[in-house]
Amino acid sequence: MSLVGKKAPGFTAPAVVKGNQIVEDFSLSQYLGKKYVVFYFYPKDFTFVCPTEILAFQEKLKDFEAKDTVVVGCSTDTENSHFAWLSLAKNKGGIEGVTYPLVADTAKTIAQNYGVLGGYYDYDEDGNAAFVGAPIAYRGTFLIDKQGIVRHETINDFPLGRNIDETLRMVEALQHVEQHGEVCPANWGEGKKAMKATIEGVSEYLATK
Repeated sequence: MSLVGKKAPGFTAPAVVKGNQIVEDFSLSQYLGKKYVVFYFYPKDFTFVCPTEILAFQEKLKDFEAKDTVVVGCSTDTENSHFAWLSLAKNKGGIEGVTYPLVADTAKTIAQNYGVLGGYYDYDEDGNAAFVGAPIAYRGTFLIDKQGIVRHETINDFPLGRNIDETLRMVEALQHVEQHGEVCPANWGEGKKAMKATIEGVSEYLATK
């Protein structure tokens, strides 16, 4: 089920922050009332599509920060695995230089609560547990407003990398709606015309197309 319009699931978990510091009690609650949050999941450390996304978010980090938005990544790897990958140079397959937090969801409960875990636990007639599917996270992206409400989400399958520019566009769209009381039509971008959520507003907008 979609989390859009609902309170983002809370958690406290280890994370690597600033690229080189492990904190044991990281939580998104620190941003409530202060920042917008782009919280995203990726499948695994030391893989192939994942570093392209993680580094792409880093390249756009100043753009997100200029929009009063923090970026936080998460996978089911350990904080030690995150730390090792962050310590490895890019030309050796690492993600050195990434400064935003990477959360360690080793219990897989964060991914499950956000609806992005790639499988589920099942039990045989003897009560033995087995995992069906992949015990890692899909490429889920969640835009959370300052009140802690999820306003946008996308979930990609493992081989499908996401578009970071589109994530930034959704931050801009949400902030435009909040600031101007207008709605954003198809293919809206910052600086483009939005419209009022009325029949007259739609007609006026379409007349300009």
